[in-house]
Amino acid sequence: MTTTPKRARVRTPSRDLQAALLDAAEEVLVRDGPAAVTVRAVAAQAQVAPMGVYNRFGSKEGLVEALLIRAFDGLRRAVAGPGELDPIERLRASGIRYRQFALANPAQYAVMFGAALAGGEPSVELKECAAGAFQELVGHVATAMAAGRLVRGDAQDVAQQIWGAVHGAVTLEMQQRIFTQHPERTYLALLDLIIRGLSVPETIV
Repeated sequence: MTTTPKRARVRTPSRDLQAALLDAAEEVLVRDGPAAVTVRAVAAQAQVAPMGVYNRFGSKEGLVEALLIRAFDGLRRAVAGPGELDPIERLRASGIRYRQFALANPAQYAVMFGAALAGGEPSVELKECAAGAFQELVGHVATAMAAGRLVRGDAQDVAQQIWGAVHGAVTLEMQQRIFTQHPERTYLALLDLIIRGLSVPETIV
């Protein structure tokens, strides 16, 4: 009598499992809100045992931190963009992509800039990742200043002013507190207003 050989059990690579668990956490967050992001709910969504979440992230706080790191890295990549050659176009495009990211990921954006998912003191890695998008903006501003397109000054201070205006506008829109008929047109006009105000006068087209 012949026996069918047992098929070797295929284990999910650690990196693939982490990505699958973070995908599941995002699905729970989007569908059920921040309070629903628990180890048990994420494990059920990913169809793994809760111990699989603990083995990969250590705790709910570790899972939440990894989720935030992924979100902030996505925002950083959006602000960085493909690196448009013209420094002013790069600065404007980064502002456009900032809004696009927020509108495409409203649940993630809300917890990135709120306390709903906070789980204690953030790690150094999370703090650095959270600052990544801002540092990309600082780089865009510094490049435009070096090219003589923006009035020279402290690039970090100017970037903070831009961030404050852009973040405020996006947050108002996401909270449905924009009272114009065309929010996108209003936002683009804001970007142009900011850039004109910071530009060297003779370089304004």
